[in-house]
Amino acid sequence: MLPFALRPPGAKPLRFLFLGAHCDDVEIGCGGTILRLAREHPEASFAWVTFASTPERRREAETSASRFLEGVKEHRVEVNAFRESYFPFVGAELKDHFETLKRHEPDVVFTHHREDRHQDHRVVSDLTWNTFRNHLVLEYEIPKWDGDLGQPNCFVPLPRDTVEQKARLLLECFPSQAQRTWFTADTFTSLARLRGIECNAPEGHAEAFYLRKAVL
Repeated sequence: MLPFALRPPGAKPLRFLFLGAHCDDVEIGCGGTILRLAREHPEASFAWVTFASTPERRREAETSASRFLEGVKEHRVEVNAFRESYFPFVGAELKDHFETLKRHEPDVVFTHHREDRHQDHRVVSDLTWNTFRNHLVLEYEIPKWDGDLGQPNCFVPLPRDTVEQKARLLLECFPSQAQRTWFTADTFTSLARLRGIECNAPEGHAEAFYLRKAVL
């Protein structure tokens, strides 16, 4: 399969924007891709925005982001305190906040899948498309109770050690989630293995995204 490569516009370094409704969403959805991008594009700008948190989870999120972005020269991490599970009811406030994110001027935006069954995830996805209309947007997936995993069409192959590093960092950085029966290393590595099969990844693992629009 012929791969597409991310290339910076002109001589400028790439600018990535990662959006997550909750404190571990970005890491679960595209943590392996972040680790790969950080290695391959250390000169790039990485902006990371989380919308819902508590004081405890804020500390976890900031620690996690710093570890996933280790070695990156320029990164900005923003953790907000919108009320979890109520995003559809605070849409105006979220929309106003999304408008402020235009300052990051991203080349690539990572966000939630539009068909995700979690209401907060869907709102973030809808507002992403509403805000960033002329951008490359990649929608990531989150395994959970809803059983809403679909058929993504864009894959990022990952080395096995990167997948294992992602799982390890998630467990180390988010102890508040340890009681959740699904929040385990094999959840994250198993999904990466399945997506690796689907794209015939060289080392058998990948993260998958929904790519709705692209220009060749």
